[in-house]
Amino acid sequence: MINRRKRYNLSLKQRLLKILFVILGVLLAAFGLKGFLLPNEFIDGGVTGISLLANHITGLPVSVWLLVFNAPFILLGLRQIGKPFALYTLFAVVGLSLVIFFFDFPVITHDKLLISIFGGFFLGAGIGFAMRGGCVLDGTEIIAVYINRKSVFSIGDIIMIINVAIFICAAFILGIESALYSILTYLSASKTVDFIIQGIEEYTGVTIISAKSHEIKEAITTNLKRGVTVYKGERGYGGNQYSDKEIDIIFTVVTRLEVSKIKDVVRLIDRKAFMVMNVISETNGGLIKRRPLH
Repeated sequence: MINRRKRYNLSLKQRLLKILFVILGVLLAAFGLKGFLLPNEFIDGGVTGISLLANHITGLPVSVWLLVFNAPFILLGLRQIGKPFALYTLFAVVGLSLVIFFFDFPVITHDKLLISIFGGFFLGAGIGFAMRGGCVLDGTEIIAVYINRKSVFSIGDIIMIINVAIFICAAFILGIESALYSILTYLSASKTVDFIIQGIEEYTGVTIISAKSHEIKEAITTNLKRGVTVYKGERGYGGNQYSDKEIDIIFTVVTRLEVSKIKDVVRLIDRKAFMVMNVISETNGGLIKRRPLH
């Protein structure tokens, strides 16, 4: 009974945290839209951008178009990803539409550069927090995943093609200058989304090849308190100058802020060590330092 109750409380806590993230995301996105983009006829990419363009053409509220354009993607998400994702996304989109329709936000500025940067920042922060809560405020990612499974294009390529088409339409409808500022808005929003999702402590995978691999492994696990994986490798350098070709290859995952520590430790032990570093989008388990806001 105690174990069951603990699992239930943990599940409830995680659910409440997700809902909190979604609510925060909705409020930030609404502020970005009504405080910056809407009053100045700027748009973003994706479904949000299409909704803003439709609002400009027809005069119908953006909140209506957000519901109309996101509805097919929510149904697609229900089929492709699952019921919890679709329900959270429905809650987020309806919440964003209601906040935009019923609440007024002060217009912060009319400076076009500030609108582009900070409008994109708050909108991107809203989208990012909603994604941390397990849903999306914009259905573009859902359709991109769906098309990716049936085509040779990557998800990034599909999103880029969709947004290029949106900004070309914006150039004809809003004018070239507004379209260019809107591209800046999109770039600001996308970078903010990446920051919110990955956090400042983005993970980096470090591969270390050194003749002193044992000492390096001990330093990483003992001094830095980080886990390592050891691969058995073979030297293939130059004209077979090594009589013993077997070598241990060390792999570890650290946060971006810890990369310099790893470099310093390796240099102190073996200045000739070869290191390869790769950005890692997600990890789970092991001795990895947890991301903030998880």
